[in-house]
Amino acid sequence: ASRGIGESIANEFSKAGATVIGTATTEEGAENISNRLSKFNHDGNGIVLDVANTKQISQTIKVLKESDLMPSILVNNAGISLDNLLMRIKDNEWEKVISINLSSAFYLSKAVIGSMLKNRHGRIINIGSVQGSTGAPGHSHYSSAKAGLIGLTRSLAKEVGSRNITVNLIAPGYISTDMTKDIDDEMNQILLEQIPLNRFGQPIDVARTALYLASSLGSYITGETINVNGGMNML
Repeated sequence: ASRGIGESIANEFSKAGATVIGTATTEEGAENISNRLSKFNHDGNGIVLDVANTKQISQTIKVLKESDLMPSILVNNAGISLDNLLMRIKDNEWEKVISINLSSAFYLSKAVIGSMLKNRHGRIINIGSVQGSTGAPGHSHYSSAKAGLIGLTRSLAKEVGSRNITVNLIAPGYISTDMTKDIDDEMNQILLEQIPLNRFGQPIDVARTALYLASSLGSYITGETINVNGGMNML
């Protein structure tokens, strides 16, 4: 929750009155999250957590339980992209992208689902990508992970729906964040030509969709992939 889409989601949830716990990979990042959330006059703070580290997740869940702060809403937003052609992707690069983009959503969902089942209420929102359904050159590991999130979302939605728990995925298109800022002007123009709305999305576009799914307004939506991409991937 320290930047980009995650920062925007944390901000919007906090503005709506939620107690937000945002994760970062460094103490500085966690402190920045806490300072930012404090401006909205609601409870919330940043914590250090490697979302692909099951030991750290277990320790964090223990602290949340002891503090009576087990989440009723989980947003799996962590993501990393290491662009490269498949033939050049190193094994450790593949494992890192799959671990952060896909496995983390499994680990965290598993960690909180018991509490949601007990309370017969919960919202799990996975942040995927348009590339999970379209693919992209140089993104075989990233696209594979995001495609896997779709399957995870649908399967879990079917498992827990009877307990009033919804599980959905938001698939952003090209959103103006740190992950896309290095795209050159020529490629930007090519991408814009694929987007009927003729503009890149903003993190707030994704954040407001997440807020909708987390609220009572989205209570009858589950197992769905919500495309937030300006129309570039009409199905």
